[in-house]
Amino acid sequence: MDAHHHNSSYSVVDFLQELAEPYIRRRAIRHLEKDRVVIFGAGTGNPFFTTDTAASLRAAEINAEVFLKATKVDGIYTSDPMDDPAALLLEHLSYEDVQLQGLRVMDETAVTLCKENDIPVVILSISQPGNILKAIMGEPVGTLVDWRPTEAPRQPELVQLEANGAGLENSR
Repeated sequence: MDAHHHNSSYSVVDFLQELAEPYIRRRAIRHLEKDRVVIFGAGTGNPFFTTDTAASLRAAEINAEVFLKATKVDGIYTSDPMDDPAALLLEHLSYEDVQLQGLRVMDETAVTLCKENDIPVVILSISQPGNILKAIMGEPVGTLVDWRPTEAPRQPELVQLEANGAGLENSR
C-alpha cells in the first residue's frame, strides 16, 4: 500500500478514482468497440433514481443488446416461492405483463426505459455459479422479459382415473 493510503485526507473517492474511471458515454462505447468489458457501478447520483434505473439508463445510452439483472432470486415466479411451494418459475414475460401485474422485479422506470429502448431484461440469480456466463452465451437462465406476449404457465394436466374399470366422474 502506498504511503498516501495511510494519509487521513485520502478518501473513498480517491480510492475509486484509482480503481475505475468516471462514466463518460463515449469512452464506455469506445471501450466496448475495443472488445473490453465495461462494468457500471453505483447509481446516477440523482435522487429518486434507483440503481436499477441507473443501470437501465446506462444500457440505453450504450445501446446494450440485453440488460442482465443478477439478483438474489433466480427469476420471476407465479407467487412468492418462499410462501408457496407450488410457485412456478416463469421463463418469459412481456414488459406489459410485468407492468400490468405490478411485479416488483425492477422499479417501473427501469422497466419502461428497457421497454422503450427495446432492451430485453434477464432476471437471474447472482449466487448460481455460471449464470451470468450462461446468459451472455444466450442460454436460457432465469426469466426473460421482452416484447413477445406472455404465454400462460403450463399447469399439470388432469388425468381421468379409472378404478376397477369404472370411470371416476369429474366433479365440475
